[in-house]
Amino acid sequence: MSYQLTIEPLGQTIEVADDQTMLDAALRAGIWLPHACCHGLCATCKITVKEGDIEHGDASPFALMDFERDEGKALACCATLQSDAVIEADIDEDPDAIVIPVRDFHGTVTRIDALTPTIKGVHVQLDEAIEFQAGQYINLAIPLPGQAVTRAFSLASQPSAGRDIELNIRAVPGGVGTGFVHKDLAVGDRLTLSGPYGRFFVRQSAGVPMIFMAGGSGLSSPRSMILDLLESGSDLPITLVYGQRVREELYYHDEFLALAEKHPNFRYVPALSSEASDSGWTGFRGFVHEAALAHFNGDFRGHKAYLCGPPMMIDACISALMKGRLFERDIYHEKFISAADAQQNRSPLFRNI
Repeated sequence: MSYQLTIEPLGQTIEVADDQTMLDAALRAGIWLPHACCHGLCATCKITVKEGDIEHGDASPFALMDFERDEGKALACCATLQSDAVIEADIDEDPDAIVIPVRDFHGTVTRIDALTPTIKGVHVQLDEAIEFQAGQYINLAIPLPGQAVTRAFSLASQPSAGRDIELNIRAVPGGVGTGFVHKDLAVGDRLTLSGPYGRFFVRQSAGVPMIFMAGGSGLSSPRSMILDLLESGSDLPITLVYGQRVREELYYHDEFLALAEKHPNFRYVPALSSEASDSGWTGFRGFVHEAALAHFNGDFRGHKAYLCGPPMMIDACISALMKGRLFERDIYHEKFISAADAQQNRSPLFRNI
């Protein structure tokens, strides 16, 4: 059985299978709806049901309050249809966006690198190439015995890599999915994934210098974006400020040093927050936002900023950027949200977090 879903203000009608979420149906039909976590935790995909009956699914009570449900709100990533329906979504047009229908892909693990003590670089050769914008992510089906577990990971490779993609996967303490990747996934294993997802990409039409701020495994998206920009011949100033705690966690360090040597418009600013004082580290000591403030002398005007990393890092960077006279219209971020994060208050500094 299937139902008809009309999406306003687009006025487009699509077919939705009985057990398919509204978001999945829209994305696979080539219609972009705002979304981020895809697991009912972040509220980015909140829509209004104007007509019809729905089932809310696993929407977090923190992301969708009871009074919002009473007002006809729903999370498109969780909600399924019980009848034909009409919804209204907050859809913004962006001249730099490429709407790529979500598809399923299959591939083989070709290499697994220990990038840091807690981050693996998983290389997968897909059976067919995936089209995506640098900065987007995929949902990976973790092949756990008897379980259907899906996790979101940013693509660390550039779009031109085609069939060969790279995922940087951090071991989350107690995490079932990432635990399997770190302990049991092996070269030769077959994987299934879907994508691309997300609205995190470079606004190249702005034609202004770019600041990338990343922490931990949040380096994945900025790496893809920077490699894509440099490969395409962009001559705009590009600065990467990347932070970890200690030197052994600072992965792709040599790659970025080499890129800075090769491309005069690219600057690389690594920062370590907990490195031993006698280690010989000569780079910046402190957090990402502190390194950025020092590098730009506290003035970020005339830039576009792209942030990717842990929630606390994102909030600190937004605060620093705003103090340096860069505001919401020029700040973009990617922040994956776990169930624990969903119970925390949102930052008052940024409406889309």
